[in-house]
Amino acid sequence: MSRIVIIGGGISGLAAAYRLSQVASGLAMTLIESEHRLGGKIITERVDGFIIEGGPDTFVAFKPRGLGLCRELGLESRLHGTNERIRRTYVMRGGKLYELPEGLTGLVPSRFGPMLKTGLISPFGKMRMALDVVLPPCSANGDESLASFVERRLGRELYDRLIEPLMSGIYAGDGEQLSLAATFPQLRQMERDHGSLIKGMLAANRKTSASERSATFLTAATGLAEIVEALQAKLNGAGIRLGMRATRVEAASPGYKVWLDDGESVPATAVIFATPAFVTADLVAELDPELARFLRSIPYVSTATISVAYRLADVPRPLDGYGYIIPRAEGRPILACTWTSTKFPHRAPEGFGLIRAFMGRAASVGAVHASHLEPGHMTDDELLALARDELRRTLGITAPPVLHRIFRWPKAMPQYTLGHLDRLVFLEERLAAHPGLFVAGNWYRGIGIPDCIASGEQAAENAKRFMLRPA
Repeated sequence: MSRIVIIGGGISGLAAAYRLSQVASGLAMTLIESEHRLGGKIITERVDGFIIEGGPDTFVAFKPRGLGLCRELGLESRLHGTNERIRRTYVMRGGKLYELPEGLTGLVPSRFGPMLKTGLISPFGKMRMALDVVLPPCSANGDESLASFVERRLGRELYDRLIEPLMSGIYAGDGEQLSLAATFPQLRQMERDHGSLIKGMLAANRKTSASERSATFLTAATGLAEIVEALQAKLNGAGIRLGMRATRVEAASPGYKVWLDDGESVPATAVIFATPAFVTADLVAELDPELARFLRSIPYVSTATISVAYRLADVPRPLDGYGYIIPRAEGRPILACTWTSTKFPHRAPEGFGLIRAFMGRAASVGAVHASHLEPGHMTDDELLALARDELRRTLGITAPPVLHRIFRWPKAMPQYTLGHLDRLVFLEERLAAHPGLFVAGNWYRGIGIPDCIASGEQAAENAKRFMLRPA
């Protein structure tokens, strides 16, 4: 019997499975997940009135497949944006918190007033930023690092104090190594089209209505796990095998065999790898050593989130914003702190505050390198102590938390380093040599939840066409 095997039950694999169930219901399908749960890095704990996200806590609304899938699942009414009454975010400088200037859209300033008033940027830095309006665009083609591009257009100070911590919150990466073409291609296009980032952003704002600018980020009422739960209910367990680890994929006649850690093999006409690049490398190592070497060359950064809950009476400083981000130059082990109970009201019981610290940054200059977050390095007690020390220094909190949760994510964040898109051309050439193999996931062509959903759906469509091709 013809069968599609999906390896990996994170959001990419689940999106692929759901799409296949909708458009190719006559095809046999098996989803293999090594953990005893689905969802991958999407995990929500609901305990004692708290809603705690272990991985991502939102997805962007402007990328269509996040909202689109939620609509298909009947979840649209469950979605809401961030707190509209308090839209403040802070940035640390010299150990103190400054408000993030309003109008910083897509890493580009689009309002002059807030940028002129901010104490985050020196007068010289503001003048250098304004030069973007008159500097000629770069005519050269080819890739460029994100740091180099922003420094060239807006100045180093703006990059170090504003753009770098915002970018790190998305990629946990080193802007000196991240590919502009693979992370923020719209910025280079804006420079080409308008000759200036600021001019381009102002033009974009004029074309966008107020309603379109609202609700930039979305989440579900009781956490992003609602999406996973809805997908699992729609699939109804059909063909899903939890707690089974795929160990290798080998060519067979016809198609492939997917071997499992219990010694069983599953025949497959097509295989979708919805696994991290380094896991996919292990699976195809015998089938295509050159492809495996390429996949292992994609770097990853480990991260961790530490959520802590306090009685508001024990929090000296008001949690009057979404939280704060910390530039690399501050040399702190924490990358950012989200004031979850302010960002998303009703995520903590009345009288309590919920705060989440995020750790893990490529080429970290602080006390914690990203690799220290992997199991076997720092203990949970040490991670909690680092988070508590950060909150003591910045918010004055000395009381012990009433609740805490720690989630480690070893090698969680793929790094789209310089030349990433060129390397994907090689990847697709190698895959073409193995008809019926497809890939999806956050290491491929987008790191966010909507990107992962889109990649899973595209892999499913490609696999369906392959399966239904004329003999």
